[in-house]
Amino acid sequence: MPNITVELLSGRTLDQRREFVAAVTDSAIAILGAKREAVRIVFTEIEKTDVANGGTLAADA
Repeated sequence: MPNITVELLSGRTLDQRREFVAAVTDSAIAILGAKREAVRIVFTEIEKTDVANGGTLAADA
């Protein structure tokens, strides 16, 4: 059973998440041979004040 954890900056729409999980699930089925019902995807939202890239907070970029 693939367990896929996705960390995202907050603000993605429900439709974006639906499209993402459909594509990732289809890929897990095709590449890993997983059963559709066995693919589990969990989103963790991160605020822009909680992450930095290259020494700069995402909130300041």
